[in-house]
Amino acid sequence: MGLANANHDGGRDARTTRAKSDKAGGGGVNGSGVRNGDGKTNGALRFEFQSDFDAGCAVQQRILDEAARHGFNANSLFATRLALEEALVNAIKHGNKLDPKKKVVVQARISADRVEIEVEDQGSGFDRAAVPDPTDTENLLKCSGRGILLIEAYMNSAHWSCGGRCVRMVRLNDPNEMPERT
Repeated sequence: MGLANANHDGGRDARTTRAKSDKAGGGGVNGSGVRNGDGKTNGALRFEFQSDFDAGCAVQQRILDEAARHGFNANSLFATRLALEEALVNAIKHGNKLDPKKKVVVQARISADRVEIEVEDQGSGFDRAAVPDPTDTENLLKCSGRGILLIEAYMNSAHWSCGGRCVRMVRLNDPNEMPERT
């Protein structure tokens, strides 16, 4: 399931997730319900939003736009897009169980040579070692575990913490990486 199809798979309409301005922090909420999505803190991007696929899509696009602005090549952008989408869907759907009262927090640091992204949910977490390998014969037809496999395959590193509620992913922008053949 992708973020682009949010409203077809249990996602909420972005108009219903808008919140009022964050008076305490001076930040705001954009049209997709993403809090502080327009601000940078010490060179980092930080987003906090309700468990909503449309809001997750807006966060994903903002991070990808910033990576493109920093000169990420097409392969690194694709890898980042795929892994970030999987991490956001996992946080919203599996971690927070689509509970609009629960938040997802995303932090990203982007430079010309790397992107570091943390996605944290407010769910109960999981044990990474207990997730079955989706490439094993007995799991080929099961729909679970593939997102984790894609994150680990497309990022240079991926580490889970906070009892499985937080994933930290790093993708290097390798200028010598060969482009895909067309």
